[in-house]
Amino acid sequence: MAAVVSRGRGRRTINEINMVPFIDVMLVLLIIFMVTAPLIAPSMINLPSVGKAASQPDQVIQIVIGKDEALQLKLKDKTTKVLLQDISQAVQLAQGNVINTAVVISADKAVKYEAVVRVMDSLQRAGIARVGLSVQLAP
Repeated sequence: MAAVVSRGRGRRTINEINMVPFIDVMLVLLIIFMVTAPLIAPSMINLPSVGKAASQPDQVIQIVIGKDEALQLKLKDKTTKVLLQDISQAVQLAQGNVINTAVVISADKAVKYEAVVRVMDSLQRAGIARVGLSVQLAP
């Protein structure tokens, strides 16, 4: 609401906002923030770290998922086609007596994520402890 000022014979309204109280409040808030900012301790976040494994695997079995979701099991230079139902048995046969075996899943870019998860699930149900995903770094 506009204030009314009477000077002499006529009344005149003031259509201005008084900025002085606003500036005073802002300066007080600025001083409060400047004083309290150094007192606030920054929070620490425990991020996961990537490190080397405790021991290198004795043997690495690679499962390749092609564009048509066909599975291949690679062990050293030997490649065998495998069905999804038989993947756990094939990995256990490939392991043999080697205890420290890692399984790496490599999938084509066009393969649906669901196919990769199905393979991981069947390996987990078979009791394979060390399962990893192979990635290619972008140039």
